[in-house]
Amino acid sequence: MTHADRRILFAGTPQTAVPALNALVEAGFTIAAVLTRPDAPVGRKRVLTPSPVAARAAELELPIIHSSRLTGDAGRATLDRIAALDLDAAAVVAYGALVPAAGLALPRQGWINLHFSLLPAYRGAAPVQHAVIHRERVTGASVFQLEEGLDTGPVYSQLTREVGPEESAGDVLEDLSHSGARLLASTLSSILDGTAEPVPQSGEPSFAPKLDHRDGYIDPNQSAAAVAARINGTTPEPGAWTLLDAEPPVRVKVVGAVPEDLPERDASELPVAGSAVGAVVRARSTVHVRCADGWVRLERVQPAGKKLMSAADWARGLPEGSRFQSETTPIETAPIEGTR
Repeated sequence: MTHADRRILFAGTPQTAVPALNALVEAGFTIAAVLTRPDAPVGRKRVLTPSPVAARAAELELPIIHSSRLTGDAGRATLDRIAALDLDAAAVVAYGALVPAAGLALPRQGWINLHFSLLPAYRGAAPVQHAVIHRERVTGASVFQLEEGLDTGPVYSQLTREVGPEESAGDVLEDLSHSGARLLASTLSSILDGTAEPVPQSGEPSFAPKLDHRDGYIDPNQSAAAVAARINGTTPEPGAWTLLDAEPPVRVKVVGAVPEDLPERDASELPVAGSAVGAVVRARSTVHVRCADGWVRLERVQPAGKKLMSAADWARGLPEGSRFQSETTPIETAPIEGTR
């Protein structure tokens, strides 16, 4: 059989799933349908907008099945539509809903999932964000057989990628979405040819539940490395933010950060010894925040109600002595637990 003889369901929703859909089409697979979540309100005007995967499927003139879940009455109706497709396999990339046992059995080769971590590390909805927050220097992607457990199925293939201390979760995920797409297409081909051998996951799993706005809070009472990782790990979603210690407090969003050992680099220009934790200091064209054990250089800042700007432009208008509020309990000590 050729790839064109293989009928594939593609299930995905966000932009990070689009490269995988493109890779399967380019590899010559027959995409019998695309399963994605329904149109959702976007922007301040809350305009109903197709998911990125739905938009790309429409451009490719592929049949689209909209469904927010595969359980309940609506889910059973969706599974009936999927059953009628006579599928060889289903490929999944960040669809956004769990597949019940009744659905897992529908394609002849089951559901093949592309997950953006080196399983069993960071099972769950936000693997790249958690990997960056926890300062992993190597992450990757896994193609595995979906089963009822949360990202527990046997793994067919993996790739690894180094993570730089200045990289955001968005940077890493964008890169992995493309390399992972190629891995999914080649692995799916091997699975359908009967040459792929899945390997059970081994080792202690960790979990990466979905993040919310509270996870983006920047606490300068942490180490400089942890503060930079918190900022980069929650960029672009859910967004890193803090409060300037003012009356009333001013909320600001921070995009991009790098830990730096400023006492050695520029001791003559920065009041290092007398700077309290959270102090915002501008030297030349850079802006730094004092953390528990050092400094973090800020890249871009977005004050509430204003556009994103360089940290240097933002700091020019700050009153002398401005500082980030700090918490007494460092956020980095919170355990990673839960499911999506």
